[in-house]
Amino acid sequence: MMARLLLWTLGLMAIMSVALAVAVDFVLPVAEGHHEIVKKESHPILSRQKRDWIWNALYVEEEKPAPVAYRIGKLKSSKTVDVKKFEISGEGANRIFFVDSKGDLFVNQTLDREKNSMYKLTAKMFDGNGELIEDSGDFVVQVTDINDNIPVFPRTYNGSIMERSPIGTEVVEVKATDADDNTTANGDLRYSLTQREDFAAFDIDSIKGVISSRTNTLDRETKSQYVVVVKAQDMRGMPSGSTSTTSVTITVGDTNDNHASFTQRTYELNVREDHKLNEKIGTLQVDDRDEIRNKVPVFSIPDKKTPWIFGVEVSKPNKDGDLVLKQALDYETMSSYTFNVKLHESLDVTDVVNSATTTARVTINVLDVDEAPVFNKPVYTFDVAEERDVRYIGAVSARDPDKAKKRIEYSILDPNCPIRIHQETGQLSTRRKLDRELEAKHVVEVRAREGSDGLESSVKVEITVLDINDNKPELIVDDIFVCENDPTGTVIGTLRAADKDDQPASFSFSVQSSNFSVRSRGNGTSDLTVKQGPFSLDDPADYSVDVHISDGGQPAQTSVTKLAIKSCRCDARRIPTQCKAGARRMGVSVHALIAILLCILTILVIVILFVMRKRYQKDSLSNLKNSGEIHEQLVTYDEEGGGEMDTNGYDVSILSSACQGGSLLRHPDQPHPSLYAMVQKPHHHAPPTARKGDMAVMIEVKKDEADHDRDGFPYDTLHIYGYEGPESLAGSLSSLGSSSTGSNLDYDFLNEWGPRFRTLAELYGVDAPDYYHQY
Repeated sequence: MMARLLLWTLGLMAIMSVALAVAVDFVLPVAEGHHEIVKKESHPILSRQKRDWIWNALYVEEEKPAPVAYRIGKLKSSKTVDVKKFEISGEGANRIFFVDSKGDLFVNQTLDREKNSMYKLTAKMFDGNGELIEDSGDFVVQVTDINDNIPVFPRTYNGSIMERSPIGTEVVEVKATDADDNTTANGDLRYSLTQREDFAAFDIDSIKGVISSRTNTLDRETKSQYVVVVKAQDMRGMPSGSTSTTSVTITVGDTNDNHASFTQRTYELNVREDHKLNEKIGTLQVDDRDEIRNKVPVFSIPDKKTPWIFGVEVSKPNKDGDLVLKQALDYETMSSYTFNVKLHESLDVTDVVNSATTTARVTINVLDVDEAPVFNKPVYTFDVAEERDVRYIGAVSARDPDKAKKRIEYSILDPNCPIRIHQETGQLSTRRKLDRELEAKHVVEVRAREGSDGLESSVKVEITVLDINDNKPELIVDDIFVCENDPTGTVIGTLRAADKDDQPASFSFSVQSSNFSVRSRGNGTSDLTVKQGPFSLDDPADYSVDVHISDGGQPAQTSVTKLAIKSCRCDARRIPTQCKAGARRMGVSVHALIAILLCILTILVIVILFVMRKRYQKDSLSNLKNSGEIHEQLVTYDEEGGGEMDTNGYDVSILSSACQGGSLLRHPDQPHPSLYAMVQKPHHHAPPTARKGDMAVMIEVKKDEADHDRDGFPYDTLHIYGYEGPESLAGSLSSLGSSSTGSNLDYDFLNEWGPRFRTLAELYGVDAPDYYHQY
């Protein structure tokens, strides 16, 4: 056991001795002027001990030409062991920067600090066996700046300042940029103005670049815009620094620092005397060196009388003085006006002194114009009493305002106006009596004209119709009834009255009756009371009283109205339970009587016209009977026979009526044949087809005559025809085709056959010429 422990101890010591023999420290030699890098790192086998790289600052000048790589430093460690190999990594490693076996660091390109001002790299050391001696260590290569960029203005600058601004007023701030290092003189800029003429007006802060005013006398009217040139220079403004310039436009703003002034000292204007009020007569031009927005003129007329006639207003948009008319002009009264107009303006500054014309002399010449007549009043008002013919109501008067003083003629435009006017004097009178109750006020338009064809004008005339007491009072009463048991003094109703007149009325009532009386209530009304009873519903007579009313006017108007009173059976509280109505007959006015008479007259005229029409119709019927035109309705037959059946097929009542009228005379003591007996049917010698054509022609002819007969009756349906049934081979059996004069047979025996053959007996049993006159 002891032997094993001893063997293990000897082995461990052998391993430690080998490790110490292998581990060596190495040191990279560094030439003068180069940087050293020292780093401590433990051997991987032995216990790790920290070793340090020795770093010094590494710098590269920008824009330095590098046709051949040049050395900028050396990688160095505090270890003195020989190093066989170095490796670097990072930005630009082995491309811009590379290292040799001795640890020398080289640059093979031209660097630009403005693109990259530093490069971060990492270094490693290896021994001859390729074993890592030192872990990676980070170092930085800085690019030093040179003045290789000029200042740049990023944009265009413009500024503005109000005129007469105080000294030191800031206008605009100008800024330039420089890509060089601003922590060095290469990027430290200074500003200045280059043009001499700008020095007197503006100044600039060399560090901040703020342009400000150097004077308080800037005048927009003298110079409204400045262009200054600003120079930016690096190297803190040293002559060796790079420069850049930019132009800055400075606009001078306007203030109200100039007085407005009239362009003329005198103005002369012409205006017609009929110029409309508040309209421009002319313009007084005003000059102001300031802008329009700062042109604030104030006009006044110092004359005490003229401002009431003329006025001056500020025009738009030029802000001149517009002369306007305030009162109507009259050439005949004043043909010319002369006055002064003053101009004033409040300025924004107080130290301005400049000459200005602030007073102008204005002359107004009034031009004569032919003017229409002028009435001496704008409106005329008159009063006239109603129901009277007034010859003089009043008069209107107009004059010619011109110097010619032409004659004035008056007229009223409305032809239906109840007022007339005298053509020359303007005197008003009534055409007819006026009625206040129909129209209480008349408005008349009166025209005045210069001569018969000159200018004209009109005026309104108001005529008020005064009321007189010309209307009778009218009774106003509610339904009045009297109870059977009403005692004396019972009030059965209240009498009131109304009057169309405008005057206040004091109505009084009175009655003449044995049963009733009136008791005044003192306020223009009266109570109707029972004077004497009793009353009974069985009394056939109606109870009524004549109420006399007076309105108490001047002159007094009275009326009488019959008042019907119902008689009733009432209960104990005088509530009617059964009444007998009496007709209430009120007084009838004149208008109602006229309306009734007109209705009666209209009815009478209608009756007369109706009687005249009947007579005319009767005369027309008589003329028809005398003319022998007896018409009958046409009936077509398609069969033969029938005897009296054919005759019954016709309405012969009209013919019988015509026979009895007197135009077809007959003997009263002999039988009366039918009217058909004298209607002769022509003999038929033509063939059936020809007769049929004749019948059609005859029907058309008769229809045309009936259509154009203005004297015929519209209900007449009688027509003449010559035969019936043209298709029958046996001919017609109608009695209308028979003729008593053309037959040799005696048909008197038909009278003995009875009433059924009486028609045939009348047709063939008598001689027609003996009973009928020729017509």
